Amino acid sequence: MIIRDIIQVIEAFAPMPYQEQYDNAGLIFGHADAPVKGVLLTLDATEAVLDEALEKGCNLVIAHHPIVFGGLKKINGRNYVERVAIKAIKNDIAVYAAHTNLDNVRGGVSAMMAEQLGLGETRVLDPKRQLLSKLFTFVPSADAETVRSALFAAGAGHIGKYSECSFNQDGTGTFRGAADTNPYVGKPGERHQEREMRVEVIFPTHLEGTVVRALLQHHPYEEAAYDIVKLENAWAEVGSGLIGALPEPMAEMDFLRMVKERFRTGCVRYTPLRGKPVKKVAVCGGAGSFLLRKAVAAGADAYVSADFKYHEFFDAENQLIIADVGHFESEQFAVDLFYHILTENFRNFAPLKSTIQTNPVNYL
Repeated sequence: MIIRDIIQVIEAFAPMPYQEQYDNAGLIFGHADAPVKGVLLTLDATEAVLDEALEKGCNLVIAHHPIVFGGLKKINGRNYVERVAIKAIKNDIAVYAAHTNLDNVRGGVSAMMAEQLGLGETRVLDPKRQLLSKLFTFVPSADAETVRSALFAAGAGHIGKYSECSFNQDGTGTFRGAADTNPYVGKPGERHQEREMRVEVIFPTHLEGTVVRALLQHHPYEEAAYDIVKLENAWAEVGSGLIGALPEPMAEMDFLRMVKERFRTGCVRYTPLRGKPVKKVAVCGGAGSFLLRKAVAAGADAYVSADFKYHEFFDAENQLIIADVGHFESEQFAVDLFYHILTENFRNFAPLKSTIQTNPVNYL
């Protein structure tokens, strides 16, 4: 097994196009074609984590946070980022990060938070746009089912919880092939009319190459006609944060105590209580203040996230309770998510979870 095999499995779950523009997810150090000796999973790729990787014989570290966000103009060891870069390169340790792409995928970091709280009926709080495309193609009616099935197998036709979704319309197509063509129906040099089916399917834009290859491989015509249009639609399966419901309403302090326990945090910073039970809860891993208005608009009674600034707590305006559990605490379960993804796909391979506590924040 090579590093690329590991990367492909992770990115099949959390595709790179889902990351935010400012992010730097992906293979940060190392060669994708290098053989895998061992994998160490962590939230942060610190110097201590790389030392642990060396000790345990792991040449691939998979982290949630990219160790490099901006460009490195010099690498001389003056800060921890440069020292990690030097250590990784000198010891041939690859470092890979899945960050906001893992945040934005439907079953990602926020889903792990929701699971800790027992939330049901979850949905994405802020769905992303411009990630979907629609393919239109025209197929002889007798071959429409073959082409449809190929498109579905390539990843097209998913709308929410439904699969194999398409629109089909009968019509008549015309064409005249040149003298050197070999048409599937009709004769070269003669205009031909054929009963055709217009087939439409939606697909994730990043799968365009796979979908088009499937179309061309299974379309009977020598020249397959098709159009691709990018959609503005919000995609309910991809985006920031989740909102869901507790099994039963909880008193506010009971809810906050549960949050403190489930997220194993030394401190929960929260806004004034409202004197109302908590039933509907929004969650977002990491710095989540940007989603506060979305949580309020969705009718959340509480919003569990991290990194709220002092003045941002005022923005709750008694419409919900903000529960700030800490950045590390909100994302700590990303390690368990990495472990699940890899063990589900590589049954004879056991990645290791780092034992290093990388949280830079301590509580007294």
